Amino acid sequence: MIRTVTVSSLALIASLSAAQAKTEIQWWHAMGGELGTKLEEIVAGYNASQEEYTVIPSFKGTYPETMTAAIAAFRANEQPAIVQVFEVGTGTMMAAKGAVYPVYELMADMDEPFDPSAFLSSVVGYYTDTEGNMLSMPFNSSTPILYYNKDVFEKAGLDRNTPPKTWAEVEEFGTKIMESGAAPCGFTTGWISWVQLENLSAWHNQPIGTLENGFGGIETELTVNGPVQVKHWENLKKWQDSGLFQYGGPTGGADAPPKFYAQECAIYMNSSASRAGVVANAKDFEVGYGMLPYYDDVEGAPQNSIIGGATLWVLQGRDEAEYKGVANFFSYLSSAEVQADWHQFSGYLPITQAAWDLSKEQGFYEANPGSDVSIQQITLNEPTENSKGLRFGNYVQIRSIIDEEFQSLLSGQKDAQGALDDLVSRGNVLIREFEAANK
Repeated sequence: MIRTVTVSSLALIASLSAAQAKTEIQWWHAMGGELGTKLEEIVAGYNASQEEYTVIPSFKGTYPETMTAAIAAFRANEQPAIVQVFEVGTGTMMAAKGAVYPVYELMADMDEPFDPSAFLSSVVGYYTDTEGNMLSMPFNSSTPILYYNKDVFEKAGLDRNTPPKTWAEVEEFGTKIMESGAAPCGFTTGWISWVQLENLSAWHNQPIGTLENGFGGIETELTVNGPVQVKHWENLKKWQDSGLFQYGGPTGGADAPPKFYAQECAIYMNSSASRAGVVANAKDFEVGYGMLPYYDDVEGAPQNSIIGGATLWVLQGRDEAEYKGVANFFSYLSSAEVQADWHQFSGYLPITQAAWDLSKEQGFYEANPGSDVSIQQITLNEPTENSKGLRFGNYVQIRSIIDEEFQSLLSGQKDAQGALDDLVSRGNVLIREFEAANK
């Protein structure tokens, strides 16, 4: 039998050969839902922009699940070139020296233009070593802010354009909202650990741990059982008992957003990156935005909030051709156009000054009031040793202890001082174990 090879068949074969010739780069990530769809759109844009590389994004579950999967894959010599790791995994990644290819070295080795000063200092400070070298590439950095229901505020006789600035006002406004019948709950929150302990401490310029919150070495210890933290957890317990505050659950607080969307709770504190979800789900009322509340009797407050989210870590053990592609991809990811688009869609911070400036030029903040609250808050003051972030080994597990101790507080098994004392002692055991394993 004689087979005829058509011109279209030849074109298809040529295109398949070209595709196969491209160097593939595996990127494991933890972005689901709307954010995951947007991430895939960004990757598709990069893949279409050049002919040498194909980035293949793979969703691996939650942040802890993604990090665990990458560690297991590295041990089996099946690791991806890039893995997305949340901010509290930074200490663990830094200690894995043989597993990580630091970004500043990668960009230099691959002759890729790279200017660390182009990034916002409040973002990159979290991911640099003591010499100021960037270890991972910022991608999705967020900070917690306050969302509130303007319509409920107005029904309660409050100014719909004035969010509470202090915790005293949160209590005052919440009480008025409940007594007026405008809503059955004053406020709820996501991430007790991140928002109501770590950021609470930084926002009030209180140490989270010794040695500059762990930036100064792995011999650090937790110190989150001080007077300010104890006072706040006492208040959260009191407000929970009165109904003013409704607990949203452990880890990210999955029960918190529905309470806000259903207009059950008038105020909601969570990541700036929750903005896309808030805008999509708060269809029956107008949302307002504000900075985190503070205690006005604490000297130095408000200071600045600290970031959450994640960065991209490069893992050792891949081919040089892949690393050239990773470096090229990172330049694309950090470009002003890509970052401004990602920031405006998601609510994550613009990681570079250029992306921030471009968003201003495009009129995004004027058209979307409150969308720059996160940037104003995190850059409110120059970060101090207490407010530039945290870096502790085994901190993923310590976050679980924070949730356990907070639940012990709410159930009445412990008072605030006892819960925080136990948190510190249990957390320090894990830090000592990390220190012993990484000396």
